[in-house]
Amino acid sequence: MKSRLDVVHIKNDFAVAALDNPMWKQANETVVCDYWSGEAAPIGRHFTANLLWSDEAFYIRFEANQAEPLIVSENPDLSKKTMGLWDHDVCEIFIAPNKNNPNKYFEFEIAPTGEWIDLRVEVLPDKRETDWDYESGMTSAARIEKNRVVMAIKIEWKALGKPPKAGDLWLGNLFRCVGKDPTRGYLSWIATETSEPSFHVPSKFGEFEFVK
Repeated sequence: MKSRLDVVHIKNDFAVAALDNPMWKQANETVVCDYWSGEAAPIGRHFTANLLWSDEAFYIRFEANQAEPLIVSENPDLSKKTMGLWDHDVCEIFIAPNKNNPNKYFEFEIAPTGEWIDLRVEVLPDKRETDWDYESGMTSAARIEKNRVVMAIKIEWKALGKPPKAGDLWLGNLFRCVGKDPTRGYLSWIATETSEPSFHVPSKFGEFEFVK
């Protein structure tokens, strides 16, 4: 599995609700087909991620195969972050802007309903601290289709503390949670290889290279 992906620069910003905006085609598509353990996942659970950046914001679009019933909220509320969203079907991105300190990172999740959550995380030697009150101002959009779900998020750089420059390497990972126990699936771009499903493994982060 390639451990670095290019984040392509765009000159003009657009609303995240434009899930079919031609700008997305400029991104290099990253395909994720394995579980956190490194084992292959069934094709009905595979997903792709397209990453873009402008001078103002970070754009992430997920397109996920959906070959099983959705696990989503019956009454989604998009006006605020949804605590416990990780217990539903979600796609996620973890982002560590400082490659020399990957233990401090941001977590963003989106569900097929468009529900979202944003968190600031720090992994310490004996525990993980989470800032539940973090407010990124992220925007989200989603669309459920037959056998497919499309989801996207947009995050302004001020939420991440700084904008990148062309050539910068940030660290992170891409994930998907899908289905329900006992066959719930935890997919990961870079395998975390923990004994039980876990995404919070900064030592396994891949690289996001911002290119122009």
